[in-house]
Amino acid sequence: MPTPRPFLPLLLLITSFVANAGADATAWQLEPAQPTPPAALAGEWRLLHANIGVSAMHMQLLPEDFVLMFDRTDSGPSNISLSDPGPCAAAAAVPNATAAPADCTAHSVLLDLRSNALHPYPLATNPWCSSAALLPNGTLLQTGGFSNGDRIARLFSPTSGWVDLPDFLAARRWYATDILLADGRVLILGGRRQFNFEFFPHDVDATPPLTFFPFLDETTEVDAENNLYPFLHLLPDGTVFAFANDRAVVFDPYNRAPLRRLPTIPGGVPRNYPSSGSSVLLPLLPEYPTHAEVLVCGGAPRGSYQLALRNGTFVPAERTCGRIAPTDTNPVWAMEEMPLPRIMGDMVLLPTGDVLIVNGAAAGTAGWELGREPVMYPVLYRPDTQIGGRFEVLTASTVPRMYHSSATLDTYGRVLVGGSNPHIGYVFSNVTYPTELSLEAFLPPYLDARLDAVRPRVLAAPAEVGYGETTVVRFEVPGGALAGGGPEDQVVRVTAVAPAFATHSFGMNQRVVGLSVARVSQLDIGVYEVEVAAPPSPGVAPPGYYLWFVVHAGVPSSAAWVRLRPLGAAT
Repeated sequence: MPTPRPFLPLLLLITSFVANAGADATAWQLEPAQPTPPAALAGEWRLLHANIGVSAMHMQLLPEDFVLMFDRTDSGPSNISLSDPGPCAAAAAVPNATAAPADCTAHSVLLDLRSNALHPYPLATNPWCSSAALLPNGTLLQTGGFSNGDRIARLFSPTSGWVDLPDFLAARRWYATDILLADGRVLILGGRRQFNFEFFPHDVDATPPLTFFPFLDETTEVDAENNLYPFLHLLPDGTVFAFANDRAVVFDPYNRAPLRRLPTIPGGVPRNYPSSGSSVLLPLLPEYPTHAEVLVCGGAPRGSYQLALRNGTFVPAERTCGRIAPTDTNPVWAMEEMPLPRIMGDMVLLPTGDVLIVNGAAAGTAGWELGREPVMYPVLYRPDTQIGGRFEVLTASTVPRMYHSSATLDTYGRVLVGGSNPHIGYVFSNVTYPTELSLEAFLPPYLDARLDAVRPRVLAAPAEVGYGETTVVRFEVPGGALAGGGPEDQVVRVTAVAPAFATHSFGMNQRVVGLSVARVSQLDIGVYEVEVAAPPSPGVAPPGYYLWFVVHAGVPSSAAWVRLRPLGAAT
């Protein structure tokens, strides 16, 4: 297994600059070796909206700097009205014995990041606990849900809104996972009592359209399941890594070849819903295009769900992470411990190649009313630091984010954090953890204003590229010179980040791909051009829209949207 050099190293100037004083350090405990928390922690929280009208159970960043957020249609009237309630009122007047009564409020909203304005959108069918993937043409494919939505595929764009494809799905999809494949198709896998997968668009050669996937049958548990929302990651060779419960396999979805079974993660702790840990595919490096590593963190000990549900016993959450390279000949899990135990946490890939772990609880499990002890402190994980020094505790939020919370990276390098509704409906009072309608932005340490002199600003980037093509990105540095004195110091990187669909502690389809840098040229005072090669193959980066960040001295720019053209006809 290759030992990668540091992906995007933070210079000493960053660690010396970044601090955020005044954090309340009484709500958590460090390891016994560090009994006293530091007086200042890095990172900053900002409130974007006190009330977005819905609880952001599902979240997706879209091209042109929009963020779609939605919850469910059967939780009661939301806190935001439809722009035009007329069509809903007319439909509600028609008796329908199979559909839930329409409340004619909006259960999805679109945030314009440029103006911070919110726009409500009507939802015709229930997307509760559903899944999604951004198609190569920039349209969101959203699949499944509950009741009248469990066999629905939906398409969303800001211009057309929601378009339902009735009965498109061959099976009920509730707590399933969607993954964009190398050929631009979407694999829709799993869901409650669904040990199978199907494709969007339909696989015309498959009869029937469902393919049995025995791995999900093997990993389910009576009364708990612990294999819902399986973690799926596309590997550079086009195969798929799948993790459910405490086990993992690699499989080829195209030719239905036998599974390649990987070692069981040590400890016997389930990591999938309702013992909800989280997982990411660590950044893919241009030096090692065929090498991939997966990180799985958090979860709840076996039996936690039943104990919380039946007698109110809330078992402490898991604090271990497991890391494995499924592309190795003989992969093994390397285990390490987070500073804080966590269940229902969200793992968000940052443009620097680091991982932010945010949200969740320290006891109990996912599910209505089953979590306790909110973990208010995000944690930064640096994958290229030596074991023992990879984690850093950051500034705490003041808002508990429990079950049905979400987090995703935005165009500016912030992490948007919303949601939290551990109740059947909207409940705002007389409960321990009220329904949360606010939306925050967490600013990682690289967004500290004291780093603005080295923060690059993208001036020009390609709108579209093909695989392996050479292209240039023009940027400026406010301070004028590159850190270290010149391009030869290799302080400039470019990363392509695929936006995630975030729900239930998993960011579907998020990935960071480092682009190979050929040269950096100075065009004027403070103005530079970096020549890069686009990702080499659809396995490394499936077709579609990516955020391209220029990273200078460990400090990222805001992103430019760049579309990676499909090799085939999928759009």
